[in-house]
Amino acid sequence: MSTLSTHVLDTALGQPAQGIKVTLKSVVDELGSGVTDQDGRIKELTSGRLEPGNYQLTFDTAGYAAATNQETFFPEVTITFTITDERHYHVPLLLSPFAFSTYRGS
Repeated sequence: MSTLSTHVLDTALGQPAQGIKVTLKSVVDELGSGVTDQDGRIKELTSGRLEPGNYQLTFDTAGYAAATNQETFFPEVTITFTITDERHYHVPLLLSPFAFSTYRGS
C-alpha cells in the first residue's frame, strides 16, 4: 500500500504556505485532512495506507489568501491523481494569486 505527502509553496511571496487546510478524498470518501506547517508541508494525510485508485487533494486557498492579505482567483485547488503501485507519493502545489502548478514529486 502507498503513502502520501504534500507541500505548498507561495511563489508570489517566495516562502512556504503555512496554514492551508488540505483534504484527501477517494472517489467517494474523505480519508484524511491536515493543515500545512511552517514549512508548508503535511507529511502524512492519513495514518492508513492507500490502495491503488483515484484520489483528490483539495487545498483551501481562499483561507490562505485571506490570512496573508492576498487576492486570489482560485478559492480552492483540487488535484486529482492516480496511485498505481506501492510507494510513497508526494504531490506539491506551487501557488500564486492568479496561477498554480503541480507535479509528481519524490
